[in-house]
Amino acid sequence: MSSNALGPSSSLRARVLVALVVVLVPGVYFGPHLLADDGSQSGFSDQRALVGAVEEGFVRYWAAGSGDYSSGMGGVVEYWFRFHVAKALIALALLGVLVALGVVVWRAFLRSEGVRRGGLAVAGVCVTGVGLLSLVVAAANVQGAVAPFTSALTMLPVGARGGELGGTLEQVRAQLAADPDGASPSPSPALAEMISDNARYHVSMVVIAGVVAVGLAVVSVVLWRRFAGAGDRRARRLLGAFGGIGTVLVMAVLVVGVANVTVAADSARGLTEFFGV
Repeated sequence: MSSNALGPSSSLRARVLVALVVVLVPGVYFGPHLLADDGSQSGFSDQRALVGAVEEGFVRYWAAGSGDYSSGMGGVVEYWFRFHVAKALIALALLGVLVALGVVVWRAFLRSEGVRRGGLAVAGVCVTGVGLLSLVVAAANVQGAVAPFTSALTMLPVGARGGELGGTLEQVRAQLAADPDGASPSPSPALAEMISDNARYHVSMVVIAGVVAVGLAVVSVVLWRRFAGAGDRRARRLLGAFGGIGTVLVMAVLVVGVANVTVAADSARGLTEFFGV
């Protein structure tokens, strides 16, 4: 970016924002494990060790039958909660920085010409794309923080056969097959907690999707209003493109919300499908 496209203050702001992005992008991947580790879950930063702990913890949880997390599963759930909180916060910070950087880049694009304009367009598209990815990561991790037990269960190799885990999974399938709709007045406490937490997991995404949809709708309305009042052709094209993207995203987020309403309303059925009954 040259001084022709960016003024001195904007150029400094862009450099600071780019530096923050350089720090936060790897931070989204590496930071959560470091921040979630309280010293009591040695090795959880290794994915295979974490999956192994989930498998062992779930076997203990099911064998206990009380619906309370066993010491093994409890440690995994606590770690996974902290992991999701950390990742959501870092992703939200990255999103905020990318929004600010995107404003700087696209404003510079409107003032630039020639090759510089093309470079700014590419930079703007990259910033926008990574920003949308950050939003998805933040939403998914807020959901995981609300229901870390269900989130951890997604790491289970549900197709496992044999051994303690295979036997446990067969027992889970047998109970779900006997009561696929969760209509039994007295399901086992362990299964009842799984059904309840699975519902919480999907209800949280309904709320998240609603908040995101409202936010995107507000931004889209603002963009379309500016589009209607813009006199510059390039500005109109840019505002119209972002307004259209925002509108499409609102509809996509609403579809996600509706899908999660359906699963939350029949949580037992969702678990039945997950465990392959």
